[in-house]
Amino acid sequence: MRPAVFLDRDGTVIEERGYLDRLDLLELFPWTIDAIRLLNRAGFAAVVVTNQSAIGRGVIVEPFLYRVHDAIDARLKAGGARMEAYYFCPHHPDAELASYRQVCRCRKPQPGMIERACHDLQLDPARSVTVGDRWLDVACGKAAGTRTVLVRTGHGAHEEERRPAGASADAILNNLMEAVGWILRTCTR
Repeated sequence: MRPAVFLDRDGTVIEERGYLDRLDLLELFPWTIDAIRLLNRAGFAAVVVTNQSAIGRGVIVEPFLYRVHDAIDARLKAGGARMEAYYFCPHHPDAELASYRQVCRCRKPQPGMIERACHDLQLDPARSVTVGDRWLDVACGKAAGTRTVLVRTGHGAHEEERRPAGASADAILNNLMEAVGWILRTCTR
């Protein structure tokens, strides 16, 4: 079983845009391609795990989400990097669309997306890391048995200031590139 880095999408891999509902709003951070390429070369599976309640709220449809992920993949590929897979949760307890209105195990902070990725891709959570810009990303990673990094991009700086009681990450760093450096120094021994 391989190690992985489970990545939140918005605010971690790409710029935070609220509900990303147009492709022209998609922007990778300047370091994203290099960071993912380093993970690939070090033998980590790079896997996106993202809450996408915009689907359940009727803001976007699933085919558009696939187009966004295809666009990310194209940019990564042009830079010699790749995502192993994308997992998303379209559900929300207050979703506008009844078929998506539910409490589920896949919506972060629940660990369902990571658990499914570990099963599907033969990944070892104990050798893996979850990186995100919200405490719910950290909680998801901890619940799945991974190490965790909170990054200050996206909502991260604000989240760091509003740490919930009992919340902790293995590291709090400025961005994904710093997180990858920490992962390569700490998790490959």
